Amino acid sequence: MLDNITVFTQSSIRIKSSTGTIYLDPLEIPEEYHDADYILITHNHGDHFSPKDIEKVARAESVLIVPEKMEKQARELQADIDHVETVIPGKHYQVKDLKFETVAAYNNLKPFHPKKSGWVGYLLYVDASRIYVAGDTDVTKENKAVKCDIAMVPIGGTFTMDAAKAAELVNCIEPEIAIPTHYGTIVGKYSDAEIFAAKVKETVRIELKLKQ
Repeated sequence: MLDNITVFTQSSIRIKSSTGTIYLDPLEIPEEYHDADYILITHNHGDHFSPKDIEKVARAESVLIVPEKMEKQARELQADIDHVETVIPGKHYQVKDLKFETVAAYNNLKPFHPKKSGWVGYLLYVDASRIYVAGDTDVTKENKAVKCDIAMVPIGGTFTMDAAKAAELVNCIEPEIAIPTHYGTIVGKYSDAEIFAAKVKETVRIELKLKQ
């Protein structure tokens, strides 16, 4: 499964699976792929909801999945997508062949991602793996309850948890593998990944997918 996970930049992720090709928050996509079966958006900030990058991966058969408050934005996209689904935090879903849960994503004290906005992370069930993509969030009671095999968590600080707090979350939920995201460009340094890795328990394998 790890070989089928790509992190492009920030929290832009592609997962290739038997369920289909899944993109989360596509950003700075290098080519016109037009291969998405599912496009999942965590929230409406420009580094996570990028219409031009959605257009690079979308095709007519793609399903666009967004938080409920983004429905109007999603339906106004120029990309040729016929199928839009909306979600709210804390629910189980099946869209076509893709099964997933939504996990609330928010800041505890910082103002950037208030809980009332209804932004989400996703817990995907693909190829016998549970892959948690946290979205922009701090450590919360909701994500501390996640059970997953692979955790993809932001570490850049400022708008999300920093490397130390992200390690705290990973040490709490104890996935087999942890992949840091959301660093090295807009916020966070590439060295934050080293801080994160040093603070995570040795029983958790760290994979650095975001390359300099």
